[in-house]
Amino acid sequence: MTFSLVVRDGERFGIAVSSSSPAVAARVAHLRPGVGAAASQNVTDPTLGTRLLERLAEHGDAERALADVIGAARDADDAGNIDYRQLTVLGRTGCGFAFSGTRTLGKHASATADGAVAAGNMLAGEHIPGVLLDAYFAAGGHLEERLLAALRAALAAGGEEGPVHSAGLAVVADVDWRVTDLRVDWADDPIDRLGELLAVWLPQRDDYVRRGLDPAASPSYGVPGDL
Repeated sequence: MTFSLVVRDGERFGIAVSSSSPAVAARVAHLRPGVGAAASQNVTDPTLGTRLLERLAEHGDAERALADVIGAARDADDAGNIDYRQLTVLGRTGCGFAFSGTRTLGKHASATADGAVAAGNMLAGEHIPGVLLDAYFAAGGHLEERLLAALRAALAAGGEEGPVHSAGLAVVADVDWRVTDLRVDWADDPIDRLGELLAVWLPQRDDYVRRGLDPAASPSYGVPGDL
């Protein structure tokens, strides 16, 4: 009931995700500037995404970070829980890596490439992660636009077994916060709604970074309600 894409674009990392469940991006998407990105989905345990980034920050090796987190989970008292999880992780160099536990729901699959990894569960078909990657690499424009194009392509190719109801995308760059963090937590057409939000946000994105770094230099400084 979830499909996601994690990518690296130069110094930026991004995640796009959609699901039949509400507020999927709040649980699945994990990013850290200068370190990498990870997704934790399928009967989601958000702490696993945090642990993946912690391990990645320690040694920078995405494959090892995934092995570390899976190994620690198998050594824990609730060792069987890891079999319900689906994880992806991507670092500053190389390919992304994915794990799908033996209890991952429905048709599930993953696909990796240099600078990207996609995965999903309860899919219409195992081709969906590959569609996400192909559409992302074929698209033009800003990173956020390419992530959105990938979600749209995956949905058009069948998406999940049932209707999607939430979607989100997030990007980190060279500041200590998400430069883009957009979510549609419940809607009949969440990916289209996400596109509407992105059309409003993207022309202002860099202005809000500048305001965060140097508020006095903002041309609208002092305007009531200005963020």
